[in-house]
Amino acid sequence: MHAGTRDLDESYQLALQEYLTKGGEAPLLQAYELGRQALDSGIGLLGLVNIHQSAVSGLLKKANGRALEQLDNSHHFLLESMAPFEMMQIGNREANAALRRLNNILEDEAKRIAHTLHDEAAQLLASVYLELAEIQRLRPPQEVRTHTERISEQLDMVSDQLRRLSHELRPPILDQLGLMPALQFLSDGFRKRAGLKIEIENFIADRGRLPQPIETALYRTVQEALNNVTKHAQAATVWVRIWIEQGLVNCTIKDDGTGIGSQKKEGDGGSGTRGLGLLGIRERISSLHGAFEMSSKPGSGTELRVSIPLGSNL
Repeated sequence: MHAGTRDLDESYQLALQEYLTKGGEAPLLQAYELGRQALDSGIGLLGLVNIHQSAVSGLLKKANGRALEQLDNSHHFLLESMAPFEMMQIGNREANAALRRLNNILEDEAKRIAHTLHDEAAQLLASVYLELAEIQRLRPPQEVRTHTERISEQLDMVSDQLRRLSHELRPPILDQLGLMPALQFLSDGFRKRAGLKIEIENFIADRGRLPQPIETALYRTVQEALNNVTKHAQAATVWVRIWIEQGLVNCTIKDDGTGIGSQKKEGDGGSGTRGLGLLGIRERISSLHGAFEMSSKPGSGTELRVSIPLGSNL
């Protein structure tokens, strides 16, 4: 037995014995503190229950006919010692709920900005195009016509950039048609811009629409993964696979790139923006009670794995 666990075991048994013998609030306060010590020491609920069982077994041998009464009182003591774990779980649930609300707010804001870029900025560009067309209609000198043609070409580039930014912020297709069409549209963009081959395996075609928070989380996960692959991985192919199994929506993103270990730069420990982006995805998945894992070996690519429960509390 670890020394810290042994000390906690002894303290627990002494406090429990004092409560069963004298009662009062002081031993119960000590039970709460012992629960906090167990939590801080990394001893989980099962470990605390084992400590309690050991203490009760030792004390019942000395019960002298009062075993049933002491067993009932020791249950009260155990509940008090487990209170810090309950408070931690409540705090985690509240934090997850707050994080989900924050993600929803950010997505709504992204949708608003995307709408502004797509519609309002596009209207302004259209007005400029009309003015340039009017100048061309007036048959200006060749030098002026050359300048207006260059301006038109630059405006075409701006228009393409605005359209791309709008879709990256919040693609309308995600809200209108769902996850898989949005992922296909996203992949087509990466193919054109980065020459990246992306294969999507869709095993949820017959399932219909997923809950919106799950669709958004998976879309953002794939988007961040593809961004990382393009910037860091030196990969040629990415495989995206989505399926449902045992009440979980699962997604894997795997590339054939260099792997994370080979991307470390001197002085940065291999972290940097790549890690920050994935940290945001990890928190988003966690807020939906999901699991996020990543594995990578130098020269063997990187694989991200996401699982999110199909619950009704999203």
